[in-house]
Amino acid sequence: MPEPLLEVKSLAAYYGDFQALFGISLSVAPGEIVAIIGANGAGKSTLLKSIAGLIKTRPDAIVFDGMPIGGAPAHRVVERGISLVPEGRRLFASLSVEENLRMGSQSRRPGPWNLARIYSLFPALAERRHFPTSALSGGQQQMAAIGRALMSNPKLLLCDEVSLGLAPIVIRDLYAALPSILAEGSSLIIVEQDIVQALKAADRLYCLQEGRIALSGPAAALSRADISAAYFGT
Repeated sequence: MPEPLLEVKSLAAYYGDFQALFGISLSVAPGEIVAIIGANGAGKSTLLKSIAGLIKTRPDAIVFDGMPIGGAPAHRVVERGISLVPEGRRLFASLSVEENLRMGSQSRRPGPWNLARIYSLFPALAERRHFPTSALSGGQQQMAAIGRALMSNPKLLLCDEVSLGLAPIVIRDLYAALPSILAEGSSLIIVEQDIVQALKAADRLYCLQEGRIALSGPAAALSRADISAAYFGT
């Protein structure tokens, strides 16, 4: 087995006095897609925010590319090669699509992703490059959020709720882009409410329940019954 690109080791995360994650341990190998599933409030977004440097953790709780990065500020995490597509997209509504995409390149990391490559991946954005993002459909906004994250040329792309609120045909198009992202050298963690879609896309799957890992394993080896029991705590 190759050395993990990302290792999360006994991660605890807090919002003030409230503990949201309890001893989370997981890994992501180079070129791998890992899916995180779980009910609302299970801790999925908290986990991604912790990895991305938005929630402070102990340094050795998160090791990326052989270096401890737990507790590092978010801009340093981006510079190291991790980029987050946040839940809700968080685009700048007053800026154009292209201006939003350019915001993602501030770290100046070298790599394959640039405007031309993003427009090749998502042609709908090329057609609307001068539109404000507020004029885009939900699916196009998600494309713009993914494109902005890719502009930092990440080794690891974190996608929070990829398909939330989107039509099935749009979800299909977004997931069809994942092989191209992998081919350019990125690994992925996807938080997904659609369990069927997560199982189709992922190499490995982790199910969170109340801030703890209730189930993990190769996606192809996990039964629907085991996933249902872990998801709902039955």
